[in-house]
Amino acid sequence: MHPETQSIAVTQLTLENFRNYANLRLDMDASAIVLTGANGAGKTNLLEAISMLSPGRGLRAASFDELIRHGSPNGWAVAAKILVAGSEIALGTAYDRRSKSAAGERDGLGRRAVIDGVVQKSSGALGRHVRILWLTPAMDRIFSGPRGDRRRLFDRLTVALDPDHSARLSAFEKLMRERNRLLAKGSTDPVWLSSLEHRMAEEGVAIVASRLAALDALATYMVKDSSLSFPWVSLALEGVLESELQNRPAVQVEDRYRKLLLDSRSPDRAAGRTLSGPHRSDLKVVHGPKGLDAGACSTGEQKAMLIGMILAHAKAMKNTLGGMLPVLLLDEVVAHLDAERRLGLFRELHGLGAQCWLTGTDRSLFDGMDGRTLFYAVKDGALTPIG
Repeated sequence: MHPETQSIAVTQLTLENFRNYANLRLDMDASAIVLTGANGAGKTNLLEAISMLSPGRGLRAASFDELIRHGSPNGWAVAAKILVAGSEIALGTAYDRRSKSAAGERDGLGRRAVIDGVVQKSSGALGRHVRILWLTPAMDRIFSGPRGDRRRLFDRLTVALDPDHSARLSAFEKLMRERNRLLAKGSTDPVWLSSLEHRMAEEGVAIVASRLAALDALATYMVKDSSLSFPWVSLALEGVLESELQNRPAVQVEDRYRKLLLDSRSPDRAAGRTLSGPHRSDLKVVHGPKGLDAGACSTGEQKAMLIGMILAHAKAMKNTLGGMLPVLLLDEVVAHLDAERRLGLFRELHGLGAQCWLTGTDRSLFDGMDGRTLFYAVKDGALTPIG
């Protein structure tokens, strides 16, 4: 660990009835924690548990009911002690399906977040104390998949820099759902619709402004050096509001978006959804050294670009947040990297100084890891230290 820069680290983790873990308590003081074992042993489940200490649904975006251990009746809990800027804080989140209302998990009901023993109003409060970034195998083809996947990835990167971004996204989605519902019912109440569109414009422009700020911060750390283990990428956000906000003051963009929503009521009603706004934006990624759209690159190149983006984003966070570094969760990242790129990743992680959790099927994949590293063998939801 690099004490002069490392500001977030999990020092204790406790699970109860989470996935295939009945009970687990893990204490650690290390820069890196490596989990090895066969597929299905519970490696990814452990990373997922850590990811639940941040706002949202975690690295698999699973429903909270899915996270309950098979055979356990009602819920799960994840708790941790986190070292933040030299001070320890206790975080926890728990879910009990008996406390869900008719609104369901869409609004996060049934899940509680606790910070130093105080129950919070929402899980969004966790984002003010811990920042977590992750990579999973499911993300390998994100550049050639639906734009919604890329947008959600970038929103997660934005939340890591600006925790309030999560609340804005939730507020905009709630307003949009209500507007869609009114349009579907054939409502012509101009006051109600105008009020919703007024607030949608405010939240929508704030969302895009936060994304653009994150894009600028990330671009600063995209080192244009073709000799690096992970290629630099060129990033751009494409959308109506993104284009507007780069050329006009925010207040003007809000007014123009309100008018667009007003003029689009009929086509939106016919489509059954809102056709323009920050929920339609796309992240365009280009392989820097090759000048090739990321979607046209090989799976290996796309994985390397993703790793490069995450590493650059962690450096941007360190600079933007006064030395604060995120916890990195890297699930099966090294499996398809050649030996040279694996060593390049280990060097990058060691130089960065962030606490990282890595998984893999074979201990030998992690030969060359520097710094204080703890190795565990995972089997059937139990961990055994490896010397």
